Amino acid sequence: MAETTRTPWLERHQVALYLAAILIGLGLGLAVPGSGSLELAIEPVLGLLLFATFLSVPFRRVGESLRDAGFLCALGVLNFVLVPLVVYALSRFVADDNALLLGMLLVLLTPCVDYVIVFTRLAGGAASKLLAAAPLLMLAQMLLLPLYLLLFLGSDAAPLIDAAPFIRAFVLLILLPLSAAALVQTLVRRFPLMRAIESGLLTAMVPLMIATLMVVVASQVRGVGAQFGALARVVPLYIAFAVVLVALGILVARMTRLDPASSRALTFSGVTRNSLVVLPLALALPPALALAPLVVVTQTLVELVVMVALVRILPRLLPQR
Repeated sequence: MAETTRTPWLERHQVALYLAAILIGLGLGLAVPGSGSLELAIEPVLGLLLFATFLSVPFRRVGESLRDAGFLCALGVLNFVLVPLVVYALSRFVADDNALLLGMLLVLLTPCVDYVIVFTRLAGGAASKLLAAAPLLMLAQMLLLPLYLLLFLGSDAAPLIDAAPFIRAFVLLILLPLSAAALVQTLVRRFPLMRAIESGLLTAMVPLMIATLMVVVASQVRGVGAQFGALARVVPLYIAFAVVLVALGILVARMTRLDPASSRALTFSGVTRNSLVVLPLALALPPALALAPLVVVTQTLVELVVMVALVRILPRLLPQR
């Protein structure tokens, strides 16, 4: 009985809890001298979060999502055609600094697959469509990201990026959680007793997101503060990205004649980036690019504020007919 009352409360207040987690992470990071060592906990807690996220993906219905051609086409055009064009234009403002440039490219070229679903649901969007499309979005971005980096950075990309950390991050943070989630869903269908385990893991999504945000912010806040002057250059670019993508999301939704709920989901997908997933990739970069992870974390902080605002604004821009 206690669990059934607790879960709805967590879901209703999750945005406030996420903001509180960021504030607590800021306090811990600034107050505790050794908080930077929490960086070692990022991958484990993020892997658990992605496992819980993928567990909520209805894998049996992925085939159904493929039949929603209009939404998938709009999702692909927005995230993998229009977003790269916007990112390339904005990245020219930091093209003189490899760390700022690479960090910005890593985070802005990858669409979110986790808390975007939360904010989409809060705004009355078609969160189920994003859930079903999550595996496709993840696969597409992992295949296309190296191509985009080579295209945008040219021959300079090769010495900057070692493929090994990218492959390791893909296996640990994508392939293993995704496979484990698919296995659990298969076992649930065969063994009804597994349903309680699945339900408990799904309930843990909000606490895991809270833990992830706290660990990331606490481990990186001192670095962000120490490099605030350099990082300030990307903040207006992140804000500009969000504003432009809201406009493009609405435009693409209207051109493809999506319903309001699908239009909101599409727009949130365009605005929200995969910062928590690419952070381990940024952390694996050479010491000369040590600022890149902080560039990624800065985007997370800016984006969460934007998401809270969009929960209120987007339903007015895309009202139910």
